[in-house]
Amino acid sequence: MSAKLFTPYTVKGVTIKNRIVMAPMGTFNCKNNDGKVTDWHLAHYGTRADGQVGLIMVEATAVLPVGVVRGGDLGIWSDDHIEGHKRLVALIHECGSTAAIQLAHSGRKNRIPETIYAPSAIPLREGGTVPKEMTIEDIYKTIQAFKDAARRSKEAGYDIIEIHAAHGYLINSFLSPLTNHRKDMYGGDFIKRYRFLKEVIHSVKEVWDGPIFVRVSASEGHENGNTPDDYVEYAKLMKDDGVDLIDCSSGGIVNGVKYEVFPGYQVPYAEKIRKEANIPTGAVGLITRGEQAEEILQMDRADLIFIGRELFYNPYWVLKVAEDYNFKVELPRQYVLGKYEEDRFGVRVRLF
Repeated sequence: MSAKLFTPYTVKGVTIKNRIVMAPMGTFNCKNNDGKVTDWHLAHYGTRADGQVGLIMVEATAVLPVGVVRGGDLGIWSDDHIEGHKRLVALIHECGSTAAIQLAHSGRKNRIPETIYAPSAIPLREGGTVPKEMTIEDIYKTIQAFKDAARRSKEAGYDIIEIHAAHGYLINSFLSPLTNHRKDMYGGDFIKRYRFLKEVIHSVKEVWDGPIFVRVSASEGHENGNTPDDYVEYAKLMKDDGVDLIDCSSGGIVNGVKYEVFPGYQVPYAEKIRKEANIPTGAVGLITRGEQAEEILQMDRADLIFIGRELFYNPYWVLKVAEDYNFKVELPRQYVLGKYEEDRFGVRVRLF
């Protein structure tokens, strides 16, 4: 049986050469909190693209300075950021991978000592910084910031945009009844809590005609929070609004929630949303082995496999998995030339 992991995946005219995605993982490596791409980012993402990851998802990138998590976050809140992202995208493409960017706003999870914003004035932890409840003007400004960030992403050459609506960041805190206690059109019932994300999606689509993914926390782990059943309904709304894939994570909305963590522990969320909302999904969460990833795809539990820590530890994880499945990947020319050498008897000897 051929490995589905190494079959292409096409979404809205963009073809990813295999089903492996580098999950967005914050590195906080910008200098002077300026949000600009550094040489380190080029090396970090370029190595994983060189390692034949199908889709490189660049880490959470702030759409406003106040939307960073802490110092060192990547940003795309200014046209000054475009050139660095262009260099990064060009490198990813040169290595044969598809490039995506995750657009984000930290909301009440901003750790910088200044005014922070959230749908309601509820601190992340007892005794923590109380966020400013966003006014309608604040909301409109933030929606515009996502639109501007999408326009800059397009100018930089990205193939896919992911909107970060998980892990307790701003959009997630609008979706959750635990953190959204508003009484206006952006809070209250299920539909009103969705309105902010809906308007972000539509604003992005005004300047972006490529694929849109959304990352969600499909379980909030709290008896009064959103459940996977709720996220099936949210996914149906997102599909109607033009979202192409749901990236299914969990948690992060409130402190103190304990999850039982084991290999593939979040995969059931991707499977449930895929089947019940009839929308493609990405699976993430301690997926560490090729056979584990392949089984998820063969069982139609998800469409893409998001790999996190394994790609932190080993940027050439894909090559090892390909070898296990006897699948020939297209190595960079320089590596092909160096893979074999002839010994003094003319016998080809494998170097790695």
